[in-house]
Amino acid sequence: MIATILPRPIAWVATVSPDGVPNLAPFSFFTGICANPMTVCFAPVNARDGKKKDTLINIELTKQFTVNIVNEANVGKMNRTSAPFPYGVNEFEKAGATPVPSAKIRPFRVKESPVSYECELLQIVRIGEGALAGNLIIGKVVMLHCEDALYNAGKIRHQDLNAVGRMEGSWYARTNDAFELPRPEI
Repeated sequence: MIATILPRPIAWVATVSPDGVPNLAPFSFFTGICANPMTVCFAPVNARDGKKKDTLINIELTKQFTVNIVNEANVGKMNRTSAPFPYGVNEFEKAGATPVPSAKIRPFRVKESPVSYECELLQIVRIGEGALAGNLIIGKVVMLHCEDALYNAGKIRHQDLNAVGRMEGSWYARTNDAFELPRPEI
C-alpha cells in the first residue's frame, strides 16, 4: 500500500504530554477532510510491538495537536523526529526544531513550518488491534497560520510552498513537478 498510494502528504504533528513535555513526529497517512468545519485527519499506526505511539497517547489525554506542513527547507528536521524516541523525550530539541506558542491550544507549532494548523480532537476511530493497527485521528482546525510570503492575493501556490511528500521506504518526493489540468465544463 505505501508503495502505491503516492506521494503522501506529511503531517508533522506536535502534541504535549499532560506534564508539559512537547512531542513532535511525522505521519504520512494524512489528509484534509472538509472545509466547513475545516477538518483534517491523520492515522498513527501502533508500533510493531502493538504499543500506542506517543502522539496518540498525548492526544487521548489532552485532546489537542498541531499539524505542521513539511517542505524542502524543514524535511531534514522532520526526518530526525521520526526516530523511535522513548515517551517523554522532547523531539523539538532532538531535531533542532523551534517551538512556537500556539494561539488557541497548548501544543506548540513548528517555527520552521510555513503552514501550521491548530487542532482540537473531534474523534479517534480505531481500526484493528495490535501491531500496525490504525488510529484515525480527526481534528477540527481552530486556527491556521501561514507565512506572509506564501499568502498572495488570497491564495497559496504550491510552487511557493515547496511541500514534500512521502514515498515508499526512505524515498520522498518534491511537489515542484506539477501540471495543470482544468476540470471540464458541461
